[in-house]
Amino acid sequence: MELIEKLRILADAAKYDASCASSGTEKRTSLGKADGVGSSEGMGICHAYAPDGRCISLLKILLTNSCIFDCLYCINRRSSNVQRARFTVDEIVTLTLGFYRRNCIEGLFLSSGIIRDPDYTMEQVVRVARTLRETHGFRGYIHLKTIPDADPALLAEAGRYADRLSINVELPSESSLSRLAPEKNAGSIRRSMGRLRARIDESRAERRAPRFAPAGQSTQVIVGADATPDGAILRMSANLYGSYGLRRVYYSAFSPIPEASSALPPMRAPLLREHRLYQADWLMRFYGFEITELAANSDAMLDLDTDPKLAWALANRHRFPVDVNRATREELLRVPGFGTKAVDRILASRRFRSLRMGDLGRLRIPLNKVTPFVVTPDHRPRNLDREGLAARLAPSPVQGSLFG
Repeated sequence: MELIEKLRILADAAKYDASCASSGTEKRTSLGKADGVGSSEGMGICHAYAPDGRCISLLKILLTNSCIFDCLYCINRRSSNVQRARFTVDEIVTLTLGFYRRNCIEGLFLSSGIIRDPDYTMEQVVRVARTLRETHGFRGYIHLKTIPDADPALLAEAGRYADRLSINVELPSESSLSRLAPEKNAGSIRRSMGRLRARIDESRAERRAPRFAPAGQSTQVIVGADATPDGAILRMSANLYGSYGLRRVYYSAFSPIPEASSALPPMRAPLLREHRLYQADWLMRFYGFEITELAANSDAMLDLDTDPKLAWALANRHRFPVDVNRATREELLRVPGFGTKAVDRILASRRFRSLRMGDLGRLRIPLNKVTPFVVTPDHRPRNLDREGLAARLAPSPVQGSLFG
């Protein structure tokens, strides 16, 4: 099979993995050279976004879409009738360097179906990273998808060469994983995450310790392939962040695949549900929200018509309005329309003068969204009932902001 045909098949097969991002990496100077190929600071190409908003292009491919597992939700499962292909290690190395030299990418995201056994597959994935780093001096970003059942020594070697590692939990409940992916084991996934966290923490704590996955680890969960509600999914995510120090949990709305099992839903999960989960996840990690404030219990579902921050504000009208010039950072972060950067600008600006509504506008804050919830010297909001505010402020799905 021609290389370009392999690329077409294996880049398309990789699109289902959402856990691909470039945040949290570092410059590589450990090679001891002034020069080198690639930089992680600045057909199969995806765009990931760093926390500062930089768009980073990655070659996103599978080593192979052949797999000995038969996960019912996976297009590459053993029983799937799809065209198969497989790269050699040298082909992936050649593609990565070629795309970089053409200024098309800044790094590599590599995953794979399971061939022969987990150890053999993981060894092939690690060989790609090792060849790029040691043979070609590649300093770009590398994200490797790891296999939880592989030998821990292989996972440890992967962390030496990769900026980020990820292990997908796949489904939000152990019972669903056992039913839909019988070859996979939730306990094995968690144990591997624990080993990775221990190595990452050790590398960060000891200056002389070898670098190990400096951009941390991430995971992906499929939303809507089973009946798990949003409250349970968010609780699972909170546990993963707390127990394993994950940098990100990625949510992927389930989409039906050809010749799907009757055990799967016939319809795709709403993309808006995926978006609401990301918004709630962001509020828990960066805005100080408790999970019970966003989803009262494990059976709760997020409101698709209203973003989680606005929904909380409407349900807690007694907490508003807040005085822009007197409120604490924690109080300001609860205001719909105020993002973390906007709050930092408010706190810095009000040290020198009392802020008015015009000042908020000059700080690029959406005034139509914040006016019902704040007080300034020249503004006090009218008393609107919850229904009136919801109708006025709830954005269309296209306009919904992840950060406000």
